[in-house]
Amino acid sequence: MIRLNVFVAVSDKEKKDELKAIAAELVEKSRLDKGCIAYDLFESTTIPANLMICETWATEEDLAAHMAAPHFQALVPKIEAIAPMKLEKFTF
Repeated sequence: MIRLNVFVAVSDKEKKDELKAIAAELVEKSRLDKGCIAYDLFESTTIPANLMICETWATEEDLAAHMAAPHFQALVPKIEAIAPMKLEKFTF
């Protein structure tokens, strides 16, 4: 299995609300992708600017297909236009 933790920090409230709406759509659509075990959006309770998307995939092939999916290709650049994304990847 593969776990991705994707961190995004944005302090401007309007931009954060926009980012959360885009991320929520990404979560909703990604949960339907083959091999998706979990896909969630979290907001820090201690650092208000910080958001995290936490993903778990069955295989590398499933993750690659997800990254090639139309919803990923359309929504991730919108998130990156608001704030940079930092990725942590774990295989277990």
